[in-house]
Amino acid sequence: MMQEDESADESLEPSRSQLRREALDIFKLAESLAALGEAALARVPLPDDVRIEVERARAVTSHIAHKRQTQYLAKQLRHLDDEEIEPIRRALAHDREKAHVETAGMHRVESWRERLLAEGDEALAEFIGAHPSADRQQLRTLVRNALAERKANKPPHAFRELFRAVRELLG
Repeated sequence: MMQEDESADESLEPSRSQLRREALDIFKLAESLAALGEAALARVPLPDDVRIEVERARAVTSHIAHKRQTQYLAKQLRHLDDEEIEPIRRALAHDREKAHVETAGMHRVESWRERLLAEGDEALAEFIGAHPSADRQQLRTLVRNALAERKANKPPHAFRELFRAVRELLG
């Protein structure tokens, strides 16, 4: 009877591997917080003492010192309970998702720009069909100038202007 009680108690405690995974997960959370930009960090709901430690970790530039400070930040995060950690995780996940959507939008703009440069009037007609408010003449001029810049090895001024114009229209 005594052995059953001991084995039941042992099964309730997390394994050493599980504790290590949880500690590593918290350390990765601390690294993510320390890597955030100012605007993104402002959107994360952090207790004041943890926010101060995040700022300290962000301020350290030496690799070893930064890692040590991040480990200390992780230690502070381990003191928080699940109700305090979960909003932090959700905010970081939302920030990553938003960055992914922005990146996908930039790829779409770049793809259209490359098609306009490679396929010429065919791609332009398709783009105008999809975006009737686009100024055909302006886009045609930007495409022509970007191709001339590329051919003459000049700085990509029109190339960038074409990107901005397409981004506005896709926006």
